[in-house]
Amino acid sequence: MDHKSGFVNIIGKPNVGKSTLMNLLVGEKLSVITSKAQTTRNRILGILNGSDYQIVFSDTPGILEPSYKLQEIMLKSTRSALEDADVIIYLTDISEKPNPDEEFIRKIRSAEVPVLLVLNKIDLSDPDSVLELIGQWNTVLPDAEKIPASALKRFNVDFIFERILHHLPVALPFYPKDQLTDKSERFFAGEFIREKILLHFKQEIPYSVEIEIDHFKETGNLLRIHGIIYVERESQKGILIGRNGLALKRVAREARLEMEQFFRKKIFLELLVKVKKDWRNNEREIRKFGYR
Repeated sequence: MDHKSGFVNIIGKPNVGKSTLMNLLVGEKLSVITSKAQTTRNRILGILNGSDYQIVFSDTPGILEPSYKLQEIMLKSTRSALEDADVIIYLTDISEKPNPDEEFIRKIRSAEVPVLLVLNKIDLSDPDSVLELIGQWNTVLPDAEKIPASALKRFNVDFIFERILHHLPVALPFYPKDQLTDKSERFFAGEFIREKILLHFKQEIPYSVEIEIDHFKETGNLLRIHGIIYVERESQKGILIGRNGLALKRVAREARLEMEQFFRKKIFLELLVKVKKDWRNNEREIRKFGYR
């Protein structure tokens, strides 16, 4: 039997459920999931291996109009996902109306690889409305295969997987069979911390935060992790720490519990908050944090 391998890139606007779908398809929590926009900042690869296939899933930052330098770099990462894909999943939902003049829609329409247009969150609509919306997408992206789905309810996720396998090209694996992702353990430790900040803080604070893991040491069944949370202003630092440090302790406690599940080890976690003024508009600082 021929071995299949390829890159399956998931793109779409913020809050359509890209991270949820990728985690379901890979079978591991690799992408941060919250209800806030811009949850995914980095392009994250999730590698799924079978006896006769290797699927390299790519979760990308949401498509949006950038308002600061970091978002410009995030959008560039999403654009690149259109160029190296073997299969494109354009994830939309029942709230998005097709616009044939949008840049990404035009690029998808001219793509030379199979496109699966997955209409997510259909559990929040009715069959007639879903059929009407699929009809609109047929006009805008006539060559794309339309798949109604609900990632939250796991509806049609298995079918999406089957269609990916159908379209995957015959090729040797790109990565070792035991590799799950292209990201380091330090990266995921930072993402668990950032996820808890996204969940518990409002307004601009979650988007002004970046995490640096400056100490990550394994001793037996214990991981000692020290993280620095960078914010842009002193006022944000005070809010993040909270009265008597309670807000920061909550973030640390919840992140530690999630890390213990992910790493399957006991975690000793320390967090510190520092100010790095206006880092989101400083390209040098953005590059230091690993964004490309």
